[in-house]
Amino acid sequence: MTTNHSTPDAAHRPLAGRVAVVTGASRGAGRGIAQELGAAGATVYVTGRSTRARPADSYGQLLALSELAALPGTIDDTADEVARLGGRGIAVVCDHTQEDEVAALFARVEREQGRLDLLVNNAWGGHETFTGVFEAPFWEHPLSNWDSMFDRGVRNHLVASRCAAPGMVARKQGLIVTTTFWDRGHYLRGNLFYDLAKAAMTRLAFGIAQELQPHGVASVAVSPGWMRTEFVLAGHKTDEAHWQERPALARTESPRYLGRAVAALAGDAQVLDKTGQVLRVGDLARAYGFTDIDGRQVEPFEM
Repeated sequence: MTTNHSTPDAAHRPLAGRVAVVTGASRGAGRGIAQELGAAGATVYVTGRSTRARPADSYGQLLALSELAALPGTIDDTADEVARLGGRGIAVVCDHTQEDEVAALFARVEREQGRLDLLVNNAWGGHETFTGVFEAPFWEHPLSNWDSMFDRGVRNHLVASRCAAPGMVARKQGLIVTTTFWDRGHYLRGNLFYDLAKAAMTRLAFGIAQELQPHGVASVAVSPGWMRTEFVLAGHKTDEAHWQERPALARTESPRYLGRAVAALAGDAQVLDKTGQVLRVGDLARAYGFTDIDGRQVEPFEM
């Protein structure tokens, strides 16, 4: 689905003319990133499996735990939000575990736009095997977490990066952003699988950077804090309009805070200077001068 929107003043559209792919953008971090890229004027290919006609069918356990009747968010909704905010949203159904679907996605972008400026690797399968228990000894976590976090998480990022890289290398420009979680090398105690997966994503972004830097292409990992995603809000029996009534959510940030960090990086002509780094959203907020949607400049998350 393609949607368009009348554009605001070009001075407020630093990413006008830029083309981005945001994977796993039906909800959560991906949705927030796509929204902010749209607000900056970008054309955003919004990918995922959930459409209005057919939501993804692998979240039954998490829906039950969250007491939600239906899966929140679709790629169609996100594409419409991109357009409403001033960009161009293009929803594309893509299962990022399937190499042929991923290859077809990037071939379509090249065919329709002739370029790709930004890939945001965000597709993540870890929620599909969540049992409601995050902290437990590693021997008590199910091995299914490995499959969801690595085969449907880390691997997704590698497959998309392989498809995006050749075009960026040929044009000698581009940026690959990998969403991760990082607390300066500290162990994410209580979930060995999650710790390993996020460390692998961080290392993936670093390794990709080493190979792409000579070609003028940057790769960074970006680490948000505790985000108020749809599932987090549901777990606390609240919504975005009332989250401040829940003291437990005081340290949270909206997914669009992460989105503003990605948009700032995409608009930075010197982003190659940051290639290979893990960048915390709170640090980027200070460096680039942006705030969250409630006007706060949320500090970097620390364990």
